[in-house]
Order: sequence, then C-alpha cells, then structure tokens
Amino acid sequence: MKNVLSLLIGIYFGIVLIKSELASWFRIQSMFRFEELHMYLVICSAVVVGAVSILLIKWLGQKTVVGDPIEFKEKPFQKGTILGGILFGLGWAITGACPGPMYAQLGSGEYLTLLSFAGAFLGVYVYALLKPKLPH
Repeated sequence: MKNVLSLLIGIYFGIVLIKSELASWFRIQSMFRFEELHMYLVICSAVVVGAVSILLIKWLGQKTVVGDPIEFKEKPFQKGTILGGILFGLGWAITGACPGPMYAQLGSGEYLTLLSFAGAFLGVYVYALLKPKLPH
C-alpha cells in the first residue's frame, strides 16, 4: 500500500511540474537566458520555504516520527562541488531537464528526454569509475 501511495504522490507531483511549466524546456531556456523570472521566483520560493521550515523545526524542537530529535549536520566544503555544479548547470541548460522533471517530461510524451536520461546515467557511471581518483 505504501508503494501505491508513493506512486500516486509522484504522479501528482509530475502533474504539478507540467501544469506549472517547471518542466518546460522553454521556461528553463528562458531562465538561463535571463529573459523571465518564472523559474527564479519558484526556486527562491522553495529556498524561503525550506529555510523557514528548518527554523521552525529548530525553534519548536520537533522530533522524527519515531521520537528522535531532528539533527542538522553541516556538510564540509569540497572543491568537487563547484565542478559538479557547473557540469549539472551546463547539462540542465543544454537539455532543459534536471533529474526530477525528466520523469514528468517523459510522462507528458517528450520522448527526447530519453537522451537526457542516457546522459545522466553515463555521467553517474563515469563518476563511479573516477570516484577513487577524485579529491573527496
């Protein structure tokens, strides 16, 4: 039953992505060309909601469903994060797809997204091969 609920939530999220044009190649390209604010406003809204949520969790001392305290751990800075972010941004700008919306694009019939999937899988495979040699 849990899997069915997860599937329904995922389908709903995909519909929201398509209807709000967050998975639209046109919107993504417009964002990277600095032609319109649609995507930037959504991203900024998500950052604000996330930040407020974390503050509320800390201030109210919220706990997990099993009663454990919620802990936020700092991530150490790594040089590879910059290179990875640049590669991710370039791929997003070129293909008009990032991992979440790729599924929504496929579900809406944009089968060219299969090339983005292939690129993503190839990137993960190359990273796995190079991981021992990369500075972590």
